[in-house]
Amino acid sequence: MSTNATAPPSQINAATPAEPWGPPVNRARGLAVTDTATTQESTSVSVAIDPRGEVTMKGCAVLTNPVYTEKELDGIQVVGRAPETFGDKVAHSVVKRMRRVFDIFSGYKDVHITEDVLKQNPVPIEQLRQSGQLLSPKGWLFRFILLESFAGVPGMVAGTLRHLRSLRLLRKDGGWINTLLEEAENERMHLLTFMSIAQPTIATRLLVITIQGVAYNVFFLVYMFFPNFAHRFVGALEEEAVRTYSHCIQDIERGLIPEWNDFPAPRFAIDYWRMHDTATLLDVIKSIRADEATHRFVNHSLANLDQHRDYNPFALSDASPEVRGTKACFTREESAQFAQQNERALIAGEAS
Repeated sequence: MSTNATAPPSQINAATPAEPWGPPVNRARGLAVTDTATTQESTSVSVAIDPRGEVTMKGCAVLTNPVYTEKELDGIQVVGRAPETFGDKVAHSVVKRMRRVFDIFSGYKDVHITEDVLKQNPVPIEQLRQSGQLLSPKGWLFRFILLESFAGVPGMVAGTLRHLRSLRLLRKDGGWINTLLEEAENERMHLLTFMSIAQPTIATRLLVITIQGVAYNVFFLVYMFFPNFAHRFVGALEEEAVRTYSHCIQDIERGLIPEWNDFPAPRFAIDYWRMHDTATLLDVIKSIRADEATHRFVNHSLANLDQHRDYNPFALSDASPEVRGTKACFTREESAQFAQQNERALIAGEAS
């Protein structure tokens, strides 16, 4: 446990570098695959070799996976952080421009069907799709795949760079690496979930490869020189992701995507989010939206910190789902307070 004195949150001045807070302790991670005899919450694993000689595994995913209650899933809100600095404004501007290009490319229009149209019997779904006011299931999946193929890059790049920095400086990272890699893993699970439903074409796969190649190299350079800007950019990007998934959820609940009414959740998703066997695709998309709200909150919070001095406030514990789903971020002072509360709880737990 670190013995360095920590200034109380009220004494932290964003303009003056303050002492780092919190211990450089990382959260314990779940196992890649576990046996049912090891823990009550484990998922049994079956290993098989297919005719091509490839080993396949069925079971829980690599890192700790999020589990949400129905109340937490329904409580996610579309919130945003107003830009304050010049860098904030640039980050939001870049995201807005990317969003416009992405909307055109994926055929998406931010149009919400009026109540008058919903009262028609039957609702003219095909006409609405032909006019571009509604996306078909294929259109939604294409949009999701492109979004997640990009969203899975920043966490891995940031985690890699911080990992290398820790090796160069021969010191701990303050709990940042695990959180960033956990984000990258979570986004990868989103992509694999949609890929299991969409059965993408070769063209889509080539597009994913292109997006990955460009995004990785650009974000590598950005994070190397401007890490605060990079986190702010990701936070703004996740704001748009929450909006996209909220729109899709609304369309499903209004019956505007009849193909997905009671569409069963993929086994892959049920295992990852520890869902009930009767879970539907709507439940999966709600869980993904909750994940994106978490990334929105975490990245905006990390962007408010001193990247070289402050510990990761979420290294010991995450903020509650209610906070992550309704609040854009913690300020630097709030992060300090949250980290100190977690440290005191850890000490109290060890003493009891």
